[in-house]
Amino acid sequence: MRILQSTALALVLGSTAAFATTTDITIGMQLEPPNLDPTSGAAAAIDEVVYANVFEGLTRFASDGSVIPGLAESWDISEDGLTYTFHLREGVMFHDGTSFTAEDAVFSLDRARAEGSTNAQGALFAGIDSAEAVDDTTLVVTLSAPNGSFLFNMAWGDAVMVAPESADTNATNPVGTGPFRFDEWVQGDRVELVRNLDYWGEPVALEAATFRFISDPNAAFAAMMAGDVDAFPVYPSPETLAQFDADPRFNVIVGSTEGETILSTNNMADHLSDVRVRQAIAHAINRQDIIDGAMFGYGTPIGTHFAPHNPDYVDLTDLSQYNPDRARELLAEAGAEGITLRLMLPPPSYARRGGEIVAAQLRDVGLDVEISNLEWAQWLEQVFRGHDFDLTIVSHTEPMDIGIYGRDDYYFQYQSEAFNAVMEELNATTDPAGRSALLQQAQRIIAEDYVNGYLFQLAKTGVANADIEGLWENSPTQAIDLTGVRWTD
Repeated sequence: MRILQSTALALVLGSTAAFATTTDITIGMQLEPPNLDPTSGAAAAIDEVVYANVFEGLTRFASDGSVIPGLAESWDISEDGLTYTFHLREGVMFHDGTSFTAEDAVFSLDRARAEGSTNAQGALFAGIDSAEAVDDTTLVVTLSAPNGSFLFNMAWGDAVMVAPESADTNATNPVGTGPFRFDEWVQGDRVELVRNLDYWGEPVALEAATFRFISDPNAAFAAMMAGDVDAFPVYPSPETLAQFDADPRFNVIVGSTEGETILSTNNMADHLSDVRVRQAIAHAINRQDIIDGAMFGYGTPIGTHFAPHNPDYVDLTDLSQYNPDRARELLAEAGAEGITLRLMLPPPSYARRGGEIVAAQLRDVGLDVEISNLEWAQWLEQVFRGHDFDLTIVSHTEPMDIGIYGRDDYYFQYQSEAFNAVMEELNATTDPAGRSALLQQAQRIIAEDYVNGYLFQLAKTGVANADIEGLWENSPTQAIDLTGVRWTD
């Protein structure tokens, strides 16, 4: 999974620093990435810095969410859907001067799917039976079964191409093939990128980009106003957006994300293994109060783990409509009145603010809620990897990631043979109508099992200097793609 972390690009006001150059840009991010290797970490902030900027995959996501060619300029698919022949671009070099070839692609795929791999999305590669380099620019991937999502899977940040010479040090010194190369990481402060002069594709307009880490929403507002940053594509303080909207120096950019914000539930924890308790929690939640109180009205209510802007979305919010009396009845039936639940909250403001509201709503139906605020690294270790929690709030920002519910060892520990069967059939289905029906069935299964408390789809609320163009309005994946960003003046 990835957890959404606010990001920012700075504006240019009349200060001396602002007039230094209009070929550089400063990006503000609320949270610092724990490392800079997207193939070995679950934090969204990693991809926000390096996706499409430093690292590239065989395919990639465009700003509208479509899958387009990346390091593979084209591909052929066998009639049985098992063999993908990728035709790689010629003349591509890694930032250390070594050539990118099909052998590097084989290494990247084998490394990601190897036993003991640290890749956070190993399921993306589970269906690969073999990867073979026919020559320097021809890669043949054979699947164990047809997978209609394979090209989509290869566009994720977890599937970027790396080189054997630098893979082990990418966490602190990332070496990719992208239009920017890594320059410096001042931990606790910023990451600096510079233009890759040897890039295989169209050169970017920016000569340099700095990603600054500003954890406090008030400080983010001050940095924008002072011109210390040039924009916040996902601005962490929505209550102040109206001030920027009224100022002609700024553009406020509101779009959608892939971020299903959920009250994640440990389905194996005491009491929470009882579906009646999970259903009671769902009925105790007033989604609109959370959207209004934590997000100042920005967000769309959801009733399952699927983005409302996706054409296959099913509105299942009625299954878990706000009904505190029904919540109390279910808790009584389950013998769970007055139980204590631990709510572990990561740093993003949607989690901390939303957590206080959720806790109050759960207490109102008779549950005792203990809140613990965790730093990002601690959350990953204790909650995501250690499964030591009852409840947590997090935005899952990977594109169309409902398949995570088929992973028995995933952090909310849900197990369903019925769901797994639907996922297996989905992977073998290429017909669009058939896939749509299966995705809708999957949505209903997890909603009716009350796996998690489904809160809202995170809106993308950004602020940018009015002279910047090319920022993504929507976030089809967790990325601050600077490849098309430029200053108009």
